[in-house]
Amino acid sequence: MILEMKVPSPGESIKEVEIATWLVKDGDYVEKDQAIAEVDSDKATLELPAEMSGVITLKAEEGDTVAVGAVVCLIDTDAAKPAGSGSAAPAAETPKAEAPKAEAPKAEAPKAEPVQAPAATSYAAGTPSPAARKILDEKNIAPATVTGTGKGGRITKDDAVNAVPSMGTPTGGSRGTERTKLSMLRRKVAERLVSAKNETAMLTTFNEVNMTPINQIRNEYKDAFKAKHGGLGLGYMSFFTKAVTRALQLYPDVNSMMDGDYKIAYDFADISIAVSGPKGLMVPVVRNAELLTFRGIEAEIKRLALRARDGQITVDDMTGGTFTITNGGVFGSMLSTPIINPPQSGILGMHNIIERPIAVNGKVEIHPMMYVALSYDHRIIDGRESVGFLVAVKEALENPLELLMNGDAKRALEL
Repeated sequence: MILEMKVPSPGESIKEVEIATWLVKDGDYVEKDQAIAEVDSDKATLELPAEMSGVITLKAEEGDTVAVGAVVCLIDTDAAKPAGSGSAAPAAETPKAEAPKAEAPKAEAPKAEPVQAPAATSYAAGTPSPAARKILDEKNIAPATVTGTGKGGRITKDDAVNAVPSMGTPTGGSRGTERTKLSMLRRKVAERLVSAKNETAMLTTFNEVNMTPINQIRNEYKDAFKAKHGGLGLGYMSFFTKAVTRALQLYPDVNSMMDGDYKIAYDFADISIAVSGPKGLMVPVVRNAELLTFRGIEAEIKRLALRARDGQITVDDMTGGTFTITNGGVFGSMLSTPIINPPQSGILGMHNIIERPIAVNGKVEIHPMMYVALSYDHRIIDGRESVGFLVAVKEALENPLELLMNGDAKRALEL
């Protein structure tokens, strides 16, 4: 029986996918549920498993865009499975005695060609003839850069005519180019980023955060947190997520979206967390982050990051989200203006932590400082809400014990 394998629907709004990579070759025998291809949608990369065992015939090439429901390969389920490597080897034939080979006549040694001695250099080597000198002067070429072919190495008129002036360009290096098609996911990301720049009134406001209080809590409790919660780390993202959900409750306009002439407001906080995966930037969503504890946030972020790293992230994992947090600081970024993740109205950018001198109670002290940036859609969020939101995030991060932990760090960390 010939089974037609069709592209399954990765999500409700997805109408087509792109064959990113075939994991098998035409004519291979595949097992049921074996991954045979990676397909890109505009939201994620998914594996396509074989529906039955048999010999596969490919009906689409890598890079082809195919509609959901289209046939991409055939599987001959009646084809016999090839013999495995453990099958008995055929009995070795008894070697036949070789007939004595007739001795080939010896070839005569080739006669040595007389080696032409290099031409002796003379005073004329590198000296142009009068006609050659005139041409070289017109081309602004130094005679020392031209190899003469005339008698004794003299530069002839033809040498001067054929000489090319040096423009000082380095030679010997690679100057190759490569043209590769972007994946469907990367093309969709590019489209969304350009759309966000062109269709929103995006503005960015900045502030800085003294990370000393968070570092003190992490240094004091991170080992106990890790031991209590099965190796789970106490990172910065849980503090930032808690600070963001608190600020969203204080400034709900930041947690809303434009829909034509209407504003959609949310009474929950689904926080999109930008993570780096093998296929590029992914933005999975931590659902109802306002209800999660520090442990719950860290566990969910770790789960989603591992799925992104292993290429197992799904469309559902990245669908939705009411606000985004992106951390360019892990790559060394000191300051940036993050681009809104549409249709959301706001995104918080974290950056690297650098010890800097600041004024504290009239004295200069050195503290670990981080710049934070909030990009927002000015059509729906005014300056008061945007600045107030970022100040609320700063206040919570600089006083996490009181504003994020209700004064009890051990209880908040479930120790």
